Amino acid sequence: MNITGSQRLWFFFLSTCLIFLLAGCFSSTPPVTSVPASTSLEAGTILHTYSSRFSIYGIAWSPNGKRIASGDAIGTVQVRNAATGAIIFNARGHAGMVWAVAWSPDGKRIASASWDKTVQVWDATTGRHILTYRGHTDLALAVAWSPDSRSIASAGSDRTVQVWDAATGKNILTYRGHTETVSAVAWSPNGMDIASASFDNTVQVWKASSGENLLTYRGHSRRVWAVAWSPDSTRIVSGSEDGSVQVWYAITGSYFSMYHGHSVGVQALAWSPDGKRIASGSWDATVQVWDAGTGSHILTYRGHVGPIGALAWSPDGKSIASVADDIEVWVARG
Repeated sequence: MNITGSQRLWFFFLSTCLIFLLAGCFSSTPPVTSVPASTSLEAGTILHTYSSRFSIYGIAWSPNGKRIASGDAIGTVQVRNAATGAIIFNARGHAGMVWAVAWSPDGKRIASASWDKTVQVWDATTGRHILTYRGHTDLALAVAWSPDSRSIASAGSDRTVQVWDAATGKNILTYRGHTETVSAVAWSPNGMDIASASFDNTVQVWKASSGENLLTYRGHSRRVWAVAWSPDSTRIVSGSEDGSVQVWYAITGSYFSMYHGHSVGVQALAWSPDGKRIASGSWDATVQVWDAGTGSHILTYRGHVGPIGALAWSPDGKSIASVADDIEVWVARG
């Protein structure tokens, strides 16, 4: 029997699906818990924990660093005060779990990708629904904004990456270079290229304007879950089920460095705003921060009790928000 990429995801996250099926038995407004830490903080020390009744997935900071957006198992996009955890609004419109969220660089909108096969766009101030993109034929798993906030790239279990107009929802192009589920997508900071990671064990880099493939990176031996660009658009970091985090040159695909700090698969990656550090989140329940130039270990954060599904640096580079059912915000350096 042939098993599709979406079926693999359903099997892998069966427990999460059960949470979703039971969601109607509970209140539709999840409570929030904010747990401040002491005023004396060292690197990797927790600042706040934001808990929800339902599992939390994607995470994104607002460009000004004052708010955090996330998605959950019952299809809600939540925006919180980053300092207190207070929920500013709940945006409801998805019929399945929200797997990924992305804040537009201009700070005005939030995009969310869901297992209901749609990507939806929301007003970042009020939570008002703006549009729904229905171009995917299977689970929508990843979403990324263009640097000018005019376009969105989304990807999923239909093996495609689709680029579309953020104002109208009109499809601009569809990239079909992958042969398996596309698990992550990242737009280069210079706006020229897009990198997409897939369960076909590759990361592919292609022109955002035309979909022309520029290179296919084959350094991983198992499914690739995460990808991120360096702020100067010269390097790419990718994380895989093979447990490695690999850094390579975006133009040539040649190897730069490899990080082996995790014991199992890596599902989340983020490059620090100053380009000096990389954070990687793993199924080993740790987030590790390491030097992007040398690969040397800087710190290991062990505040979570489950696999790390997503993480994001604060815009000032001082803190990291990481997700493992709950959200924890912690100091990224001393």
